[in-house]
Parts: sequence; structure tokens; C-alpha cells
Amino acid sequence: MSPPALRLCQICTQTASKYKCPSCLAPYCSLACFKKHKETPCAKPESTEERPTVVQELPIERELNVDDPSLVLEQKQLEAIASSCEIREALKDENLQELIYNIDCSLDALNELEKYMGVEAFCMFTDKVLSNINL
Repeated sequence: MSPPALRLCQICTQTASKYKCPSCLAPYCSLACFKKHKETPCAKPESTEERPTVVQELPIERELNVDDPSLVLEQKQLEAIASSCEIREALKDENLQELIYNIDCSLDALNELEKYMGVEAFCMFTDKVLSNINL
């Protein structure tokens, strides 16, 4: 298997991108570039493949506050998740994608998360994530 092609940050055009905008999938390299990118509205590119029509609500904008900073993942933990073949394979499951989307878009994400912890596929996925970040 050949290594993935490096893409440059579309914002600064100086550094290899590590991330993609969740809305339009534009590659960016840092939080500063992401903030600059978000100064102008963007949208997800239209897919060329036929998919069933699903009515989806817009993601809920909510302030990210963390009571306990020790609960925030470190960069190496995020990289471990992103580079895990096991997690990437699990995320190909459309049902799992829908569960994660529902949690992310919920007005009460914590309650939605608790609800899905009873779903075996989601529970197995969270176990994979936790094992990759050594918790």
C-alpha cells in the first residue's frame, strides 16, 4: 500500500494539511488556518454518487466548554484514533455514521450519547477508540 499523498493547507498554502473542514472538506493545517477559513461560510461539496435521500438537520452550534481540562484528548491521542485501521474500518459502517451524526446534531448530546451506549455496535466502537487512546 502506498503512503497517502500529502496535501497543502488551502488557507496558508505553506504547510501540509493534517485536517479537513467538516463542512466543505477543505484541507487545513492548524487551528489558526481553520479559524481564518471559517471567516467565510462554506458548504459540503455535492457528491457525484447516488445516495438515498435522507432529511438531515443542520448541526447544532454549541459552545465547547470543558469543566475538567484533563478530559480533553492530547494531540497524540487524536492521531492514534485517526491512524487506527480498526477505527477507520468501523467508521465505514453507515449505521455507525448515522449514530455519531445523531449525537453530534442533538440538542442534548449527552442524553443521546447515553441512549446509544446501549447499541452494541456503538459500544464496540467506543471501546476501540478508548483502547487506541490508552484509557
